[in-house]
Amino acid sequence: MKIHHLNCGSVRRIEPTYQGPPGAHAVNHCLLAETESAGLVLVETGLGLTDVRDPAGSLGADWIELAEPLLDERETAVRQVAALGHDPRDVRHVIVTHLDVDHCGGLPDFPAAKVHVLAAELDAATRQAPSFRYRPAHWAHGPDWVTYAGGGPVPDGSGDDWFGFTSVQAEGLPPEIRLVPLGGHTEGHTGVALHDGDRWLLHCGDAYYYHRELDADPHPHPVLNLVQTSSEVHHDLRLGTQARLRELVRHHGDQVTLISAHDPWEFARATSGGGH
Repeated sequence: MKIHHLNCGSVRRIEPTYQGPPGAHAVNHCLLAETESAGLVLVETGLGLTDVRDPAGSLGADWIELAEPLLDERETAVRQVAALGHDPRDVRHVIVTHLDVDHCGGLPDFPAAKVHVLAAELDAATRQAPSFRYRPAHWAHGPDWVTYAGGGPVPDGSGDDWFGFTSVQAEGLPPEIRLVPLGGHTEGHTGVALHDGDRWLLHCGDAYYYHRELDADPHPHPVLNLVQTSSEVHHDLRLGTQARLRELVRHHGDQVTLISAHDPWEFARATSGGGH
C-alpha cells in the first residue's frame, strides 16, 4: 500500500513554541492510500470545492473568521488526487475521523464513495447541524454512509485489539486499514491506522493538535490548544486519550508513527521524507 500525504486546506498561520522550524499555516492533513483490493482510499477530505467557491454558504462566516482559510482550489482533495494521475471517481472509500467542517468538506467531491464514520459521530452531526462545527452542505448529496460502533480508547470487547486500543475492521477495506476510536474531541471521534508493509501510521485526527503534546512532558501550542479545549465534548476522555497516545509512542514508537490533522511541522516531516 502506497500512502500520499495531502494538505487539503491551509488555514491560520501559527508559530512554533521553540527555536528551529519557521512559522507556517496550519494544515488539514489528509491521506490517500493506493490499495490492491479496495482501490483508492481517502482518509479525511479537508475543504472541498464548494467550500472554496462558496465559503460563507458552506463553511459559515464564524468559522471563516476563526480559521482564516486560504481557500485555494488546488489544495482540495479532488484536485490533488487528479494531480497524482488518478481519476477522482476511483476513490471508492473515504474515512473521516469526525465530521467537523474542515475534515469532511470535500465529501461532495466524491459522491460515489462509501463514507466510513463512527455511528455516534454521524448521529451527533445530523442532530446538531447546522452549527459552528457541523455544516449540512457537506452531506446534502446523500453520502453512502458506513457506520460503526465505537467509543473511547479503552478496549470494550466491540473490536480487535491494536497496540492496546480497540480497533474496528472497516467494511470492504483490507486489514491493513483499521479504525481506532480516540474519544474526547467529538462524540464519535476516531483515529485511522494504516500499514504500508513496513510500519503503522496512525492518523489521530484532532485527538491532539501539536507534536509536542506527545512528549513525556507535553507542551500544547497556545493557539491550537485554545481551539482543542473550546471544541472538546469530553474533557477527561480527551486528556486520557492523549495520555494513551503518549504511551503508544513510548512503547511502540519503533512500530507506529503518529500524525495529527493540523500540525504543519508534522506535515512537513511527512512530505520531506521524514514520514510515510
